[in-house]
Amino acid sequence: MPPYTIMDRIGLIAGNGRFPILFAQGARKNNVSIVAVAFEDETSPEIEQCVEKLYWVSIGQIGKLIKIFKNEHITKAVMAGGVTKAKMYSPLRNLRFKADLRTINLWYKTLRKGKKDKTLLSAFADELAKDGIEVQDSTIYVPHLLAQKGCLTKRQPSEKEMADVQFGWDIAKEISRLEIGQCVVVKEHVVVAVEAIEGTDETIRRGGIIGRGDVVAVKVSRPHQDLRFDIPTIGTKTIDTLKEAGVTTLAIEAGKTLILDKEEMIAAADKENISIVAL
Repeated sequence: MPPYTIMDRIGLIAGNGRFPILFAQGARKNNVSIVAVAFEDETSPEIEQCVEKLYWVSIGQIGKLIKIFKNEHITKAVMAGGVTKAKMYSPLRNLRFKADLRTINLWYKTLRKGKKDKTLLSAFADELAKDGIEVQDSTIYVPHLLAQKGCLTKRQPSEKEMADVQFGWDIAKEISRLEIGQCVVVKEHVVVAVEAIEGTDETIRRGGIIGRGDVVAVKVSRPHQDLRFDIPTIGTKTIDTLKEAGVTTLAIEAGKTLILDKEEMIAAADKENISIVAL
């Protein structure tokens, strides 16, 4: 690989899950070096093996994150991976030992606007832009990870399962529009679980308990999904959750859902006779 220059570098704001690692690997294949900022108790330490430089910060240290990028002459950055919503929305008193002034100002600014996910993430991107750091599309080096339309697994959904998918799709789109969540669990045209702050996995588990198995899960993107951050994502761990909850079919949105470790994920789904369809 040729020596890196300033023009070949990009900043990575690395959240949890596999996506930051896969993004870093994709950037490396494109001869792009990464300076990563990772979150304590969120980001996998494995990220260190995939980047040029790695810095650790608290979720409450936005000012420190920006200072790191400025010192490294980073002008473009990507946000990859999630942050546990319960932590993201924790009262500032829980961050009082590490929260810096920029975090406090950003928090109260978004609090006045309703503190929605999209508002908070957009405000964070705007905060970086003030210091000349542009947040880019997180799929820039990994477009192959986006789901293609069609059934991804050996088993096609049954007519009954597709009827539940279609029923749940419009509801999932509506709760997504209202910034409630992006996932619903359905059984026989009855919504048994709706995603809120707990996240998709916990919603699916709850739906499985309430529906007593044989349920369908639908996960969609937001209207006008901003590909810079918080893209719906599934992977091998998703299959573990689906199996645990007794989900027989998972419907996702084509072109707007990331699939991590696709071959392994589909093999795991096929083994459990779970159908996955991208609409």
